Amino acid sequence: MLTYYFDLALRSCRRSKALTALVVVLMGLGVATCMVTYAVFRATAGDPIPWKSGQLFVPQLDNFGPEHNWKGEPPELLSYTDAVALLYARQARRQVLIYGSKWTVLPDDVQQQPLSQDGDAVSHDFFAMFDAPFRYGGGWSASDDDQRAAVVVISSALNQKLFGGADSVGREINLDTHAYRIVGVLDDWNPSPRFFDVSSAWYPFSHPRQLYLPFGRAIDLQKAASTNFYCSTNSADPDLPNWDSVLHSECAWIAAWVELPTRADVERYRDWLHNYAAEQQRVGRFAWPPNVRLSDVGQWLHMMKVVPKASALSMIVSVSFLLICLVNVVGLMLARFMRRAPEIGVRRALGASRSAIYSQFLIEAAAIGLAGGVLGLLLTALGMTGIDHVFEPEIARLAQLDASLLLLTMLVAVVTTLIAALYPTWRAAQVQPAWQLKSNG
Repeated sequence: MLTYYFDLALRSCRRSKALTALVVVLMGLGVATCMVTYAVFRATAGDPIPWKSGQLFVPQLDNFGPEHNWKGEPPELLSYTDAVALLYARQARRQVLIYGSKWTVLPDDVQQQPLSQDGDAVSHDFFAMFDAPFRYGGGWSASDDDQRAAVVVISSALNQKLFGGADSVGREINLDTHAYRIVGVLDDWNPSPRFFDVSSAWYPFSHPRQLYLPFGRAIDLQKAASTNFYCSTNSADPDLPNWDSVLHSECAWIAAWVELPTRADVERYRDWLHNYAAEQQRVGRFAWPPNVRLSDVGQWLHMMKVVPKASALSMIVSVSFLLICLVNVVGLMLARFMRRAPEIGVRRALGASRSAIYSQFLIEAAAIGLAGGVLGLLLTALGMTGIDHVFEPEIARLAQLDASLLLLTMLVAVVTTLIAALYPTWRAAQVQPAWQLKSNG
C-alpha cells in the first residue's frame, strides 16, 4: 500500500509541476536558511564540556566594594591575593588559576625569525580539570608548580612548526631568552568557546593558546597579563609602579576554577568562600559584607553573554523566515489538494476511508518534503561556503557541515512539510463523495 501511495504522489507531482516546484523551493530556502544559522548558533551556544560542565565552577568574590562593582556583582576575575588564597586553601578536588600573557619563542635556527605566541600561565590541575587531550607526554606535577620549574606544554600546531610534528617531549625551547623543557604536546584542542578563560580573554572564540606554563614561574618572572585587567579605581592605567604593587593591589586579572563533583562539595565550597570573604572583612581589608558567587559552566557562559548577539538574532530571523515559508506552503498545499476534490470524491465513493485519504496525502507531502530537503542540503552547503561574509572569521570557522547537520536538514524539511500538510489534508478528507459525484455527473 505504501508503494501505491508513493506512485500516486509521483503522478500528482507530474500533473502539478509548477505547484510542486514552488513548494520544494520554498521549503528548501526556508530549511537551508535555518540550518546555516543553526550551525553557527550551535557552535557558539553549545556546551563546551558537556560531560563535566556541572562539576566545574567559577568562584567570585567582591574585593571592589559596592561603590565600584558592577550593579552589585563581584568582579569576574580575582586579585592575586585572593587567587593564591583560593589555590592553597585546597578546598576543592582540583583548583586552577589562569592568566594570559605574550611569549617570544626564539628558534634554534638563528636564521628564523622569533615567534610571538599567546600563552596561559596555569596551575598544574589545569589539564586534568579540563580533560585536555595530549598527543605526547602530559602536564607537569604539583612539585613542578611548587618549585617554579622551567617546564612547558605546547600545542600541536606549535610542535608542528618547531619540530615537524615529532615527539618533542624532553626537548627544550627558548621563551623570552629562558630555556624550558617540554613535558607535553597537546592534541588538537580548541574548546569553543574557550570557557575556562572567557573572562580574561578578549574574545572567547579566538584561536587556542600555543603555550601553557606554570603559574608560579610566570609570577616569579614578573610576566605581565596580556588580557583583561580590572581595578577598583575604574582606571585603565592604575598607579602600579612595580610588580610587587601589582601583586598587592586589589586589581582583578586572574581567572579561577574549581572542580566540585557533588552537590555537597558545592555547598561546602560556597560556605568556605563566604567565610573567607567574612574573614577579610573582619581583618579590615573589606569594609562591606561578603559578596560571593559560585557559577557552573552553563551559568558562567550565560552570565558572560558569550553567545554573539548576531548569532542569536540570525537564528531568530531564520526561524521566522521558515515559519513564513511554512504559512505559504500551507496555502499552496491547500490549493493543490482541493483541486483534486473530484478524484477524492470518486475514491471515497469506491470505498476509500478517510484514513486512506489522510495516508495518501501525508505520504505525498513527505515525498515533497524529501525533495525540499535535498534542495535544502544543496543550499545549506552553498550557504556554509559564504558564512564568513556574515559572521566574524573566528565564528565562521567553527560552523561545520557534519553528518548530524545533514540529517537534521532532511528531518526538518520532511517534518515541516508534514505539518504544513495537516490542515490541507484534513480539508481534503472532508470532501463529500455524493456532492462531488452530483456536481460532476
